[in-house]
Amino acid sequence: MPSTMRPPPGQTPVTGGTAELLADADRDGAWMLLVNGTPQSHVDLGEPAHLEFEYVRRMGHVVDLAADPGTPLDVLHLGGGALTLPRYVAVTRPGSRQRVVEIDQVLTDLVREYLPLPRGARIRVRNDDARAGLAAQRDASADIIIADVFAGARTPAHLTSVEFLADAHRVLRPGGVYVSNIADGPPLRFARAQVATLHAVFGHVCLLAEPGTLRGRRFGNLVAVASDVELPLGPLTRRSAGDPMPARVVDGDDLDRFAGTARPVHDADAVPSPEPPPDVFSR
Repeated sequence: MPSTMRPPPGQTPVTGGTAELLADADRDGAWMLLVNGTPQSHVDLGEPAHLEFEYVRRMGHVVDLAADPGTPLDVLHLGGGALTLPRYVAVTRPGSRQRVVEIDQVLTDLVREYLPLPRGARIRVRNDDARAGLAAQRDASADIIIADVFAGARTPAHLTSVEFLADAHRVLRPGGVYVSNIADGPPLRFARAQVATLHAVFGHVCLLAEPGTLRGRRFGNLVAVASDVELPLGPLTRRSAGDPMPARVVDGDDLDRFAGTARPVHDADAVPSPEPPPDVFSR
């Protein structure tokens, strides 16, 4: 099994605080990245197609269904971390062109040094704020945009608005897919508002999440998927139901009921995602 050339350092200062790489005791050659003590990414150097975090696995399903198996895609990742999904795309869709926007250059350097990318991966990392990096992209230049951006454990407010999503829509090709990680807990006000915001920009939207999270019983990750074309709801439902931690796919009238009276978010009234409970990462 591949491993890093030498043991990574302990807690390391990065732009956003401190980062730490911890070996996965259950998978030889696998590592977890923590930022400010929060689990941020998981990478298996020997098997980059392995997605440990459940919400990342759900994002992987969306990538798998975005085109015929193995077809190269142009993918824009907002938020880099340990580059888990770029690695996944590189090995499942060889030849894909991938651009990553990650604000923390020191973190990116740490990841590149100790968690080398798959050979031949066409992954370019730009050191920038996610919204500024998005604004710099050409019109109709991406098949998929994946937004998984956190400052600490919260999504910054300026990445939650209609204006931000309108720019993502500009960068997507016709039929392209936008995917985002939404972290929220009871009573899910933030997630409901994000659904309303996505509906204001895209013609088709769905949510993938574990049932307890959807019912507002616990804090968790909801994966939002949006496009101007119909989404592959049947295959997404089957794949999500078959995961080790099964998830539901919510769309149509059910999604409208979930959003309820929530209104689209604009720059003027945008707020960050909620702070997770202190014990959420120790469960």
